[in-house]
Amino acid sequence: MKDYKQKVKKSHGDGGFSLSQFKKIGENVIFEKEVMVFHPENIEIGHNVYIGHRSILKGYYKNLMKIGDNSWIGQGCFFHSGGGLSIGNTVGVGPFVKIFTHEHIEEELGKPILLCEQAFKEVVIEDNCDIGIGSIILPGIRIGKGSIIGAGAVVTKDVEPFTVVVGNPARFLRKRKGA
Repeated sequence: MKDYKQKVKKSHGDGGFSLSQFKKIGENVIFEKEVMVFHPENIEIGHNVYIGHRSILKGYYKNLMKIGDNSWIGQGCFFHSGGGLSIGNTVGVGPFVKIFTHEHIEEELGKPILLCEQAFKEVVIEDNCDIGIGSIILPGIRIGKGSIIGAGAVVTKDVEPFTVVVGNPARFLRKRKGA
């Protein structure tokens, strides 16, 4: 059996930031207390955006995190943009939502998953969506325009526009009225 050892790298820092560090930042952006931001140089935030207490925007040394105009991010959210993350305009994201854009790839059986290679997959949330409290969105997902993700849903597949999904794993509940 091989001896796998994790290579310890440097810390990512304390998440402190200044507005001048962002790739792009709009007017009237509100960061509540204890928001942490990593790699702000790879983050674009539009106008009139609210980011709630203790949220973590985990930019990455590659790819981009983009949050569109008039969007609202609840407290305690965690966004990772290693694979790229695009949140459209006028999107509501409930408290404690987690969005992941990478995952470990299984390699040989004896190798710890933590030490395996990673796959980076973009997440796209189109305009006018509502992401319910405590939802989890997995790598490579596209959530179509005007969709609603129910509270606590775990989104493992793409969501068609103007659709409501709920559950774990998230499943189709209905089309929105008028769709």
